Amino acid sequence: MPTSVPLIVLVGPTASGKSQLAVDLACTLSAAGRPSEIVNADSMAVYRGMDIGTAKPTPDQRGAVRHHLVDIWEPAVTASVAEFQELARDVIATLRSHGTIPVLVGGSALYTHAITDEFDFPGTDPRVRAAWQHRCETVGAEALHAELAAIAPEVAERIEPGNARRIVRALEVISLTGTFSASLPEPTYALDEVHQFGLEVERGVMDARIAQRVDEMWEQGFVDEVRRLEAQGLRSARTASRALGYRQVLDHLAGACTEEEARLATVAQTRRFARKQLGWFRRDPRITWLPADDPANVDRVIESL
Repeated sequence: MPTSVPLIVLVGPTASGKSQLAVDLACTLSAAGRPSEIVNADSMAVYRGMDIGTAKPTPDQRGAVRHHLVDIWEPAVTASVAEFQELARDVIATLRSHGTIPVLVGGSALYTHAITDEFDFPGTDPRVRAAWQHRCETVGAEALHAELAAIAPEVAERIEPGNARRIVRALEVISLTGTFSASLPEPTYALDEVHQFGLEVERGVMDARIAQRVDEMWEQGFVDEVRRLEAQGLRSARTASRALGYRQVLDHLAGACTEEEARLATVAQTRRFARKQLGWFRRDPRITWLPADDPANVDRVIESL
């Protein structure tokens, strides 16, 4: 039976202002007698201690509105989309059952689609995965990425060369099935009453915002944050260690580059990722696009419900 409680989904590239819009929206709804809470769909904001580099909601933002699925795991935990899908759907269902409007916020098309849409996951074989993992440890992630590109270039294009976990997973699926879908499934909602909105940012503005955000990360003590997490085992964490910014600073701490080179690499890789984010979301015709930072966005979203 369809629910009368909507699910609001806010997406968009890095530094587009999703977190603040979510807070403003939830506060406005709650003040109008329609309780609302935020559900995180950022795969790295789930990790405790990874605060500065993930641009995690601030204490003020989290104090104004309850946030779910933030700081739920230690960095050593290897996160999976399938597990996150289950957690997020459970939270959303619970909120709706209490008459609370969930606001799902994230920058990953994979995670948001997995939560809102019909989305099945290919099987796995520990032996096949172990073989590819051993190959990765032998030749390195970038070399293995080149091997993936040789057999499935459209798949490799969607995976960062340093993301060993996703490279290994893609090769495992190809080994087991002979194929790997380079695109997300045709979008069909698994949940009802979904209202998706994306934030648009002109590319030059987006690039400038990303550079400013990275500068602020450094000013806030990002290198010290990574150094502290490294002492707690971040370098060996299969998922968390690959987060943008964190892997660049880990390279610096290992002596592979200077701190300034790590900062510049963080800016460049974040800009590249943001462009990919926009590309992914642009393929979804169900998203209503809003100009970032427009004060009227809260009213636009509420009026559409």
